[in-house]
Amino acid sequence: MPAKLNVETLQSVFQTRPDILAGIQEAADTPARVGLFNEIASFVYERIATASDHGSTQDDDGPAAKRRRVDIAQVQPSQQTQSNGSTAGGGVSLDAATSEQVLLEVRDISASAPQRKKYDVCFTKNFLYARVSGSSTPVQGIVYPWKEIEHIFYLPVPEKSTVQHNYVVLPRNSYLPTRTAKPAAGAAPTSPTALEPFVFTVPGAAPKPGSIGGASAKTAEAVSDSYSTLFHWALATSLKSAGNHSCSIVASDPKLFHSVTRQAHRPTEKAVHVKAFRGSKDGYLFFLPTGILWGFKKPIVFLPLDRIVALSFTSVLARTFNLVVELDVDESGNVEKEIEFGMLDKEDFEGINANYVQRHGLADKSMAEKRKAKRELAENNKTTGGEDDADGTGKGEAENAQTAGMTELEKAQWEAEQRLQDEEDEDEEDYNPGSEGESEGSGTSSEEEDDDEDAEGGEDDDDDENDLDGEGMDED
Repeated sequence: MPAKLNVETLQSVFQTRPDILAGIQEAADTPARVGLFNEIASFVYERIATASDHGSTQDDDGPAAKRRRVDIAQVQPSQQTQSNGSTAGGGVSLDAATSEQVLLEVRDISASAPQRKKYDVCFTKNFLYARVSGSSTPVQGIVYPWKEIEHIFYLPVPEKSTVQHNYVVLPRNSYLPTRTAKPAAGAAPTSPTALEPFVFTVPGAAPKPGSIGGASAKTAEAVSDSYSTLFHWALATSLKSAGNHSCSIVASDPKLFHSVTRQAHRPTEKAVHVKAFRGSKDGYLFFLPTGILWGFKKPIVFLPLDRIVALSFTSVLARTFNLVVELDVDESGNVEKEIEFGMLDKEDFEGINANYVQRHGLADKSMAEKRKAKRELAENNKTTGGEDDADGTGKGEAENAQTAGMTELEKAQWEAEQRLQDEEDEDEEDYNPGSEGESEGSGTSSEEEDDDEDAEGGEDDDDDENDLDGEGMDED
């Protein structure tokens, strides 16, 4: 009798990964492979049972009941399913999603987050989820209750020769930048329960024949001129039916913001994104009506306008600058207060400053607090008369004249250069080559040196030291 796969054991082990289970079934084409897969499944099954036995006390139901805890619908042992399909611990009950009728299914959609793979995207009354083609089970981590979705964006995919768009679905607590805290030594790792953003790509063409299914497939045919019209209709209808009236689809608009950099792949189309780095990862910034989004590499970040305190322009160089966004966050929380994006093209500064910062009334803190205080001090001293020249702040009028007509970025660069020059001047003033002798005379004028000679009888060593100091300052 030919060897057979132990399907029951395999399903118990790989319930959360139907894609692996399907791959095993497809690859088990020889008796040797069947035996190998059965051994692997038995080994993993026993390890799960052993871990469960050690993790809780023995009860009347025995070890078999503990093994059953390895369930696809379970995120944490203590979680209970709530009425909206989510769980008390912040996860999602897959049983609740699986039990609902699929109203619309769009097959073979390319996803890039949280996993890069092709899925069938399914719409039910209370859920949006992805599943592997041919499977009836949602993929763990890609199940979203409609009421938990806060933002949906429709954005063009950069640097593609053909027109493609990304749908970016952001559930609650998934998009703000968080601090990375290392667990304490010996502490058990905590498994994340918060949902990650869901990003999937659609082409500009119409859906392929046979790619749409579900109970509402006939209705969907009327809005299936393109993938975009189909998904816009499906998402908006589902959100409304689920009672989520605060979320709507937000698209980028070149009339509101666009980069001045010409796209190499689609030169006739205005780019609505700006290239930017977050740390060592390259990505794209989208300045949207509701906030700033950085993608499309994980972790995707969205900064809502109502969270932004200020935008600051820093590290101004000849061709690039950095953008620092200060956020209004709870200090006790895990959200970063500031996030920096680097290596933005300097040509895009005016568009960001004029079309976004000023349009939305965001405070511009391009100047550091010390430079701002220095500038305010200079302006105040202009009203006090002669004290300006005495304390060296009377140059405020000259500075204002030099910066007249400059943009904010040019002013920031000019002040950065001035600050460096001031620091160099201070270093030179502190330098005293005659410090081993009577150094109190360093930096004095030639007239003072002559007076010193007359008063002290012209000591040669002291005179030499003063001459050196005076010559050094004159050269400066």
